[in-house]
Amino acid sequence: MNTLQISEAFRAACIAELTSLKPGNVHIFADGHGMVVQQFIHSAEAVAAVIAEPGLSVGQRILNAVEATWKVVDCNTNLGIVLLSAPLINAVLLPEAGALQQRVQQVLEQLDVQDAGLAFKAIARAAPGGLGKSDTHDVHDVPQVTLLQAMQAAQDRDRIAWQYTHGFEDIFGIGIKTYAEAMERWHNPAWATTVLYLTFLQHFPDSHIQRKYGLEQAEAVSRQAGEHLEALLSHENPKLYQRTLLSFDAELKVQKLNPGTSADLTVATLLACALQ
Repeated sequence: MNTLQISEAFRAACIAELTSLKPGNVHIFADGHGMVVQQFIHSAEAVAAVIAEPGLSVGQRILNAVEATWKVVDCNTNLGIVLLSAPLINAVLLPEAGALQQRVQQVLEQLDVQDAGLAFKAIARAAPGGLGKSDTHDVHDVPQVTLLQAMQAAQDRDRIAWQYTHGFEDIFGIGIKTYAEAMERWHNPAWATTVLYLTFLQHFPDSHIQRKYGLEQAEAVSRQAGEHLEALLSHENPKLYQRTLLSFDAELKVQKLNPGTSADLTVATLLACALQ
């Protein structure tokens, strides 16, 4: 793939996620958490213009994308998406052949301290909800470890960091498989994306919720997501369950519960599907 194709694949993945009903997260059916869907659209377009530039390290790609975002919006709309997308894009740009997941692993193993410094700067700039201070590898400090080592230290509390440590296993495993099965079932990308999002939310307590409200609350939302996913999949026509999902969406937003990590994993999976 050339850089224009990669850029369009990134933009398309972001827009596909926004046009799907994702309870608790921002989408075209309902804004939320003090943000509107137009901010995410502007962010996707801004990042698409820079994230596929050739010759960049993963850290440079992350920082350039975050800086591009903050030129068009004044809030964090896509840090997790960028953190996941940068290694995927570097992998597809490698001259070596091979499966995309193998190339991603190669990219992750080559991450260095400079990547960590650039990524730390990007994370501090984006200031995601619940970031706080850390006793180990705080993003406000100058890193003394590689980006992969920093992610290894954070993997138990952050599912995006877990991807770095485990070769993006959630995306190449459950993510791509779930999306393919949902597409085969309904032949509808929007509803397949909703299934993908709910599957991630069911399987993994959302890191964003956990950072802000604790593991117990994150696990409770995961259980609810599982119940709604089962009910959705029981319908031949998923649109018949749309009203119930919108009610679930409203309930989560009233409680200020935003499964942002699940949404980030959803975008990364859509991007990986396109890059493969």
